[in-house]
Amino acid sequence: MKTLSSPVVYEFDYSKHAFDEITKEIPNNKLKYILNYPTVYLINDKINKENFSVYVGETTDVKRRTIEHIHRDVQQNNSWEKFASSETSKMLVIGHDHFNKSLTLDIENKLMQYMSSVNAVNYIFNRRLNQQNEYYTSDEVDDIFSKIWQKLHHKNKKLFPAENIIRDSAIFKASPFNKLKEEQLDAKNKIIMKVEEAMNRQETGQLILVEGEAGTGKTVLMSNLFYELEQISNGEEENILLNQISCHLLVNHEEQLKVYKQIAKKLGLIKKEDSDIVSKPTRFINNHEPKEKVDVVVIDEAHLLWTQGKQSYQGKNQLEDILERARVVVAVFDKNQILSREQFWEEKQLLEMAHQANLKGNYIELQNQLRINANQHTINWIREIIDKQKVKNIPNDDNYDLKVFNTVEEMYEAIKEKAKNEDYGISRILATFDWDYKDKTKPENEDYWRVKVGKWSLPWNLQLKSDKRRGIRHKDLSWAEQAQTINEVGSTFTIQGFDLNYAAVIIGPSVKYRDGHLIFDKSASKNKKAIQRRKLNNEMQDVSKSLLNNELNVLLTRGVNGLYIYAVDPELQKALLKAQKGEI
Repeated sequence: MKTLSSPVVYEFDYSKHAFDEITKEIPNNKLKYILNYPTVYLINDKINKENFSVYVGETTDVKRRTIEHIHRDVQQNNSWEKFASSETSKMLVIGHDHFNKSLTLDIENKLMQYMSSVNAVNYIFNRRLNQQNEYYTSDEVDDIFSKIWQKLHHKNKKLFPAENIIRDSAIFKASPFNKLKEEQLDAKNKIIMKVEEAMNRQETGQLILVEGEAGTGKTVLMSNLFYELEQISNGEEENILLNQISCHLLVNHEEQLKVYKQIAKKLGLIKKEDSDIVSKPTRFINNHEPKEKVDVVVIDEAHLLWTQGKQSYQGKNQLEDILERARVVVAVFDKNQILSREQFWEEKQLLEMAHQANLKGNYIELQNQLRINANQHTINWIREIIDKQKVKNIPNDDNYDLKVFNTVEEMYEAIKEKAKNEDYGISRILATFDWDYKDKTKPENEDYWRVKVGKWSLPWNLQLKSDKRRGIRHKDLSWAEQAQTINEVGSTFTIQGFDLNYAAVIIGPSVKYRDGHLIFDKSASKNKKAIQRRKLNNEMQDVSKSLLNNELNVLLTRGVNGLYIYAVDPELQKALLKAQKGEI
């Protein structure tokens, strides 16, 4: 294994005389890596005591590029004028003896991903997507970047937090600067080609359907796609067909919407507070008339769209209403994550939607599991429970910690230990919706709505007050990212669409084990959205089995590196413990 040299990282006051300082302070044996090699650089300035604006760039001639910024760009962009005139702005120049053009582009891309995930960064400039394919030193990117980040962290811990903290944030995981896998990249290129065709032919109401199970990278794909379309639209990338197109990103999930809005604000996509460029579907539908069509609408978690009217939505099907208001709709869909009767589709409707998209070449399926770091046997074990309602012997897996606990107390203590150690990342306890919870009300004679198992209890999510640490607006963070939520139990309504490093799941009494199979007991569920009947074909039908099974699917697929389980039903708990011993 080769040993990589340490990067060269120097910091200066950002001013017209920056390079006078550089040539004075950098030793001659390292100066060539700054002046003669490709470099990556970062300019930052304090907005206030707690927050920064940042520019990330790469160049083959950092001296010339800095002069251009100071003398030319200040005339064209107010942000550059602020950098140049501020007494607090700093410039960091990064060099390495292995830097080449492709490697610096990849490092720049990773810096964009990291910096846009830092709580203290309010705004970030130079928003290019620069994903590189394989090249001679591409296998060194991660190691070199970690060495660079360690040096940056040493210089300014607020602006450059510990790497594991960054990697654990919801913004980082949903960032458009994530490097796409081959399957995702092929899907994005196909979608952009289809959008180009629709724009060229003046087509309207085109549906591009992207299907994939939990953990196949749908959110990262949509984030990357939306961002690239925005860049093309704003002239950052050349594409005559897509220049000046209007793009919207919709998601019918409050926690996921927070993440997308933070990303959009930091990258300058949202310029007005009342903008609906990133919004919920109902707001978009209410704000846009069918006769005034937008060009492209990207819908993440499209399985959460409503298929019947509600108090705030008077239509019959949100997807149909969005299609009436757009020339192209790109919708990510996973029928196994539909959780509410208001989102339910009949099987023949889903098949027809996929068939129509496929006829036009507009159907894309993602198959590679990207979330769960487990071997195929472990993934198959989880899928057997969800898809076939069978419990089989738990396979051995050195990479994935799958464990059934004897008591909920033991499981909670184990997940708290994982959460304490930053190296393990965010870990939380979750449960099926089998205990009462009424939003915006308080229970009688109790402090909180609680999940109770025997003598053990913990509040349901979204009830405890946030830990008001300076510089962090907790209302902008997803549920799991807030420190106090280790003392709450998460539900599908707060955790859907997000990763946890370790997920501890309480399988409540609505899931039972009888005659060798899991069964779903709707009388034990408190999720009215799942157990109430739904009108289909002019008659009320019970769709609870499908929805309760989907609830289990969402919870059991959250853990990246580990899944802990405790079942309330004695027979299911017994079967799981036998499976752990290999006795089934």
